[in-house]
Amino acid sequence: MSHTHEDHPQKITPLQWFIIALGAVALAVLMYFSLTGHAHGEHGGGHGHGDDEHLPSMWSVIPFVGLLLSIALLPLIPATMHWWESNKNRLMVAMCFGAITLAYYLFSYGGAKVFTVLEHAVLAEYIPFIVLLFSLYVISGGISLKGDLAAHPVTNTSFIAVGALIASFVGTTGASMLLIRPLLQTNSERKHVKHTVIFFIFLVSNIGGCLLPIGDPPLFLGYLKGIPFLWTLGLWVPWLVTVIVGLVVYFVWDTIAYRKEEKKDIARDERQITRLSLKGNVNFLWLIGVVLCVGLVKPGEEFFGLFVPFPFMREVLMLALVGLSLLFTSKKIRTDNDFNYHAILEVAALFIGIFICMQAPIGILQGSGETLAKVFTSPMHFFWATGSLSSFLDNAPTYVVFFETAASMPPPEGAAMVPLPHGAIPEVYLIAISLGAVFMGAMTYIGNGPNFMVKSIAEQSGIKMPSFFGYMIYSVAILIPIFIVVTLIFIH
Repeated sequence: MSHTHEDHPQKITPLQWFIIALGAVALAVLMYFSLTGHAHGEHGGGHGHGDDEHLPSMWSVIPFVGLLLSIALLPLIPATMHWWESNKNRLMVAMCFGAITLAYYLFSYGGAKVFTVLEHAVLAEYIPFIVLLFSLYVISGGISLKGDLAAHPVTNTSFIAVGALIASFVGTTGASMLLIRPLLQTNSERKHVKHTVIFFIFLVSNIGGCLLPIGDPPLFLGYLKGIPFLWTLGLWVPWLVTVIVGLVVYFVWDTIAYRKEEKKDIARDERQITRLSLKGNVNFLWLIGVVLCVGLVKPGEEFFGLFVPFPFMREVLMLALVGLSLLFTSKKIRTDNDFNYHAILEVAALFIGIFICMQAPIGILQGSGETLAKVFTSPMHFFWATGSLSSFLDNAPTYVVFFETAASMPPPEGAAMVPLPHGAIPEVYLIAISLGAVFMGAMTYIGNGPNFMVKSIAEQSGIKMPSFFGYMIYSVAILIPIFIVVTLIFIH
């Protein structure tokens, strides 16, 4: 289990001074280009707030790239490996790069723009994102599915298949938090477990969530923009094919890994059998409540004609459900479940910086709508562009950018249209954008919120997970061929 030093005051080390100095240099570069007039692009429409604004400069993505490199490299460097385990240090690095982004907007556009950026990044995006993840994380943490089955390939494949099936109905976060601990417990006697967690992230934390808007945040945003709630059920064929192919690949992989286990570990695994038991069932009621909050409470829209929800009413209700979960769930259940807040705090610490820093690349994309409409002329273009960017940017705003681009384009000849409150969107483009955003969130640890949480829980259980780039070697080698097949069959 990893250890942190959250409670001990720390002096600023030479390493921390180096990171601060690196941030200062990046800030100085951005300030130079801002003050000398080179920070602005030559096209109007930046960030979707008016044609008189310039696009953010390509230099403005420096903090975002720096934060991604920090997430990727600091856990690998011996001098920073232990230091990075503290969520306080992760938050410090994330906020450092976030502050540089805000400074760029301050010097380039003025103070009013900083408040606009913060409104988008924190109020409109981060708070709903983290409250939803936190609610599903805590409530699911009160459901104790305990047991130690024989860790046969069939058993592990069944765990992942069930997770992929329920992810669309309780969210990828809910399914991940519900099943990752019993899966790890079942495999506690085995040595080769890393690949099981990786495939779990692929299929449960991402791909499994594409059948309903509550399954994954991008689809939820599509629902808020007028896509019918049950439209995503029509994606069941590519979902099923992708899940089945992934499960087959995993089963073969795990069968080979199982044969590499030492005989004494296999014997211990066969001997130490405990039937699955389920406790904390009341939390399923609170999970349903979260699902209903997501589906029914829409800010600015009437609630069944009775009243208009006030700002953040949905988040307040979800936090109330968290309170009910904590109140009505025995502490012993969470203790038996090895529940703690470390994983969700890691996501919260890193993603506050990610949401602020990514406003610049998202702004560049949003201001390039006309260019995108000329470049992306086929469903295949939308699938791979949305998916590629969703791997590194948050997949929800990336989905929105390409959604709005596709909705503004003339439809292909004879294409079916999905009606919206103000217009329509070609269904072939919507299918490509939806599958790209959800499926390719599995490509990196930051592609979707649950990815980091599953990784953190696995590491707390003693499993040495791949680095940021190490994980990408797995995702590129395994998922890209599957996505090529999806493209050839479904994206046309």
